[in-house]
Amino acid sequence: MAEKTPQTLQNHAKMVVPFHYILLPILLINLILSIYRFATAFSFETAWLVWMAVALIMIALFARVFALQAQDRVIRLEERMRMQTLLPDELKPRIHDFTMDQLAALRFASDNELPNLARKVLENGIDDRKTIKQLIVTWRA
Repeated sequence: MAEKTPQTLQNHAKMVVPFHYILLPILLINLILSIYRFATAFSFETAWLVWMAVALIMIALFARVFALQAQDRVIRLEERMRMQTLLPDELKPRIHDFTMDQLAALRFASDNELPNLARKVLENGIDDRKTIKQLIVTWRA
């Protein structure tokens, strides 16, 4: 079994190849061809094809958005539970002060690094995910 590459700022984002590079381009090409067909051979059928092409794109995008929203809920719950065990007592009452963006970025910080980084994020009001991720020294997988 191949060893896992340690997670870093440079390699943590994942593109889903079948979705981003196959499905979405096919759906966009379908929409473009449907619009072209509608413009060159107007009929109820070609209008219907345009509407169906738009609907398929919307289905794909909403499926992705709904999955990301569910993922955000899980991240929020996991990170709040993790913080409950790792943060010092004076920071625990502030766990609900973290925004979703802050929690999403802090999830990559190691257990040892989390308390100090969480304090820094709250005290300095750092909201940007990328900025927080850049502050992480030791990434957790």
